[in-house]
Amino acid sequence: MASQAQRSASSRTVPTRPNTAFRQLRGRLSPGEFAAAVRRAAREIGEQVSCDARYVGRVESGEIRCPNYAYERVFRHMFPGLTLPDMGFAPRETVRGRGARTSPDSAAPLATDPDHRDTRIQNCEESDVLRRAFITGGPAAALGLTGLCPAGRTDPPAPAPTAPETQEAPLTAAVPGPRTAPGARAGATEATAVEEAVRRIRLLDDRHGADGLYHRATQPLRAAYELLDAGAQRRAIYDRLHAGAGELAISVGWLAHDSGRFDDARSHYAEALSTARVCGDAALEAHAFCNTAFLARDAGRPREAVRAAQAAQHAAKRLGSPRLRSLLALREAGGWAGLGDRTGCTQALTRAERLFAAGPGERDPEWMSFYGEAELGGLTAQCWSALGERGRAAEHARRAVALQDPHFTRNIALFTAELAGNLTANGTVDEAATAALQALTLLSRVHSARIRAMLDDTARALRPYGSCGPVADFLDRYRAAGAPVGRQPA
Repeated sequence: MASQAQRSASSRTVPTRPNTAFRQLRGRLSPGEFAAAVRRAAREIGEQVSCDARYVGRVESGEIRCPNYAYERVFRHMFPGLTLPDMGFAPRETVRGRGARTSPDSAAPLATDPDHRDTRIQNCEESDVLRRAFITGGPAAALGLTGLCPAGRTDPPAPAPTAPETQEAPLTAAVPGPRTAPGARAGATEATAVEEAVRRIRLLDDRHGADGLYHRATQPLRAAYELLDAGAQRRAIYDRLHAGAGELAISVGWLAHDSGRFDDARSHYAEALSTARVCGDAALEAHAFCNTAFLARDAGRPREAVRAAQAAQHAAKRLGSPRLRSLLALREAGGWAGLGDRTGCTQALTRAERLFAAGPGERDPEWMSFYGEAELGGLTAQCWSALGERGRAAEHARRAVALQDPHFTRNIALFTAELAGNLTANGTVDEAATAALQALTLLSRVHSARIRAMLDDTARALRPYGSCGPVADFLDRYRAAGAPVGRQPA
């Protein structure tokens, strides 16, 4: 009864208005046919949505004022170039988060803010992002992201010929500072630019890996914190800038992490954590601790990994996302595995699987789009590998490769390289060489110091079996790619 009263009060505060713009986008399709089209579009980009005719009706009636992030990505994929307001949705900050919790009088100016009307992102279609791994124009260009492409990379070359899908000019776009007019402060346009920068970096990393992106990505990060220092027009914008800058720091930290720059990654994650604490953002805090735990594990500090993962789980308790808590349990499991604690690891893995089985939800963070069955399998494989059970690890790694969405090229290469290493350690050298060759082929499009080092270890371990056909083929291809067997990892 109380929840019904709350819904009634909410409806009086924000009157429901039909979404006529979205109805026009549906065209002549029935709600059921349109829902099927939404599900097909979701599969094209690796999203999971349970769209049906009822959901379409709730959108068109105005009951759903703003879709969750998964639906937003699907709708942007279906209707390239359109923003949420173009589709008839309310600005996200007026529906969720602090902006939604303010009184109607304080929230109303956001909808009529001149800056807000200027937030359209002039970008290429979302499907092009997934195919070509970059977008030009709009606020992302203003933040210096149009040149983010491995073609102009300055890091050491990968051990396979670089054949990027698209050649890009070097990064030359100027990074704007705060508005220079007297008393001017950041508005919705700047906040949107920071948020788009985060999305662009993540898409590039999913497709190409971190090498060659890290140094370029630090430029928009500096710009984001300059905007924070200059202040914002209203609290809702300031909250968006804080969250966006913190997420950008984590994204840049991950690029450093995956490139083997552990000290830089640690600094960026600490910056994100500090930002989360300043603005009281539990979601950002959980994300920062999540990545800190992953970094600590990779840097050989497993006890720190456990503590950071537990801190992340504490921050995530009130966020209402079982999938997030599942991932954080996996981070904890990785720390216990590094400590050789089989009991602690097994308990954390069991908890991760149970929480994962609860399924995705509307409150899952946007950055978790990579976390599906494949990632669950891959991280589980890493735990068993650290505990010395390489056969069991290979089973999970094989499953991770089979289930991974094609969009996440970097993760396919990672899980395939893990599979090769586990098979090698388990004595299955022919299959190991086949998997290693597949990973080597993927490195023509993926640039990751971590994966390069893993393949180098596998190549050294396979060298005594060089007379075997598949092993000899892999070692020959590896040498031809410019990566002598036995060299030290980059």
